[in-house]
Amino acid sequence: MPQSCYARPVAIVWLVMVVLLPSAPGSPATVPSETRATAPQPVKYDGAQLWRIAYDDQPKKNAVAELQDRFEASMWNYNATSVDIFVPRQQIQRAECFLRAANIPYEVVIADMQRAIDTENPSLEETELWENRNGHRMTWTAYHRLSDIYDWMDYLSQTYPDLCSTKSIGKSVQGRELKVLRISNGGAANRAIWMDGGIHAREWISPATVTYIANELVEDWDNQPDHLRNIDWYVLPVHNPDGYEHSHQYDRLWRKNRGGIQYGPCAGVDLNRNYGYKWGGQGTSKQPCSEIYAGSGAFSEPETKAVSAFMESSAADWKGFLTFHSYGQYILYPWGYDRVVPPDHADLKRVGDAAAQQMVASGGQQYTVGPSGSTLYPAAGGSDDWARAALNIKYAYTVELRDTGRYGFVLPANQIKPTGDEAFQFVDIVAQEVAKL
Repeated sequence: MPQSCYARPVAIVWLVMVVLLPSAPGSPATVPSETRATAPQPVKYDGAQLWRIAYDDQPKKNAVAELQDRFEASMWNYNATSVDIFVPRQQIQRAECFLRAANIPYEVVIADMQRAIDTENPSLEETELWENRNGHRMTWTAYHRLSDIYDWMDYLSQTYPDLCSTKSIGKSVQGRELKVLRISNGGAANRAIWMDGGIHAREWISPATVTYIANELVEDWDNQPDHLRNIDWYVLPVHNPDGYEHSHQYDRLWRKNRGGIQYGPCAGVDLNRNYGYKWGGQGTSKQPCSEIYAGSGAFSEPETKAVSAFMESSAADWKGFLTFHSYGQYILYPWGYDRVVPPDHADLKRVGDAAAQQMVASGGQQYTVGPSGSTLYPAAGGSDDWARAALNIKYAYTVELRDTGRYGFVLPANQIKPTGDEAFQFVDIVAQEVAKL
């Protein structure tokens, strides 16, 4: 082993162990110190890396746990065979030495995270060249800020007033509107499907895909089949507007909302652990610094409270609940709180499988279908579990969009359209099933 593996004093290692909490699936490198109420400095990830490690035996699983405990590493994604681990630059040498000593091989998937961040989105000059001149700036060739998304929603409601309308269902921690787009032909017998994106701030492909699907529905409405036209669509493109804006302005890898910022150095609640069904169970944390912090109680956050209150009080005939995340390419259904399934799980799998097949047949990527808790990992307090349990929505799905790890959360903008196209196929299959209910 090279001498550099011993370059850092042991005392410093123990200091790191004392001040850091272990990370969890989906957490970024560390909780930045910029969570004070003053304007934060942008977080840079120069030299940070994403590693892939086999996850097929206990020694490797132990090594992954050690990376999180001792080296500020965080788990971004994992499945039955491998795990993606984010390693901050200052810990790379020590983490390499640890894995070498443990005889654990690894692959460097992203060699410089900041370089990936800097190149995922076109420049502002390029975006301006592609700007839509029909009244809004949305292009689906770039990731857009919240104001562009909201302006596009207003454009649809103004341009197609007989089909589209917008409604603010509440406000975020920092006072941003939670804006829902309703797409409906007004049919009295219409079933309703909910679609949302952006519950986790850094998953930019999610709002981009949700807006792409909605735009395709509206702009080509006259050519859509009846099973799409006879649905009342409720679309919340950005469930976590504060976190989404924060990820654009200050920390590209920010995950949670921005609650509790005044209590620094930790801020934020994982909104997908804050829903009321089985709140606080497996796959959650009671520690505010954790990236899977479930909050002080079920629906403690205004963002989740607004969605639940709106859906529970709505007269809509809810039959579908589709929430879009990234990454991993999964179509997941309840339950997520544990490795169990509902009585009609065969129906959910059948529809998920049909969607996955249609996605591939249309030129899209392969998606894995299964119950959340077993296919990935148990995570209580998720929105899809709540929709199924509290509202009795049969077709409740979480879709983990592209990719399988080459780019992780930093998916280049040139993949927005192909991701949107395959996701539209998923939505089409679900709508066909809803039409039969």
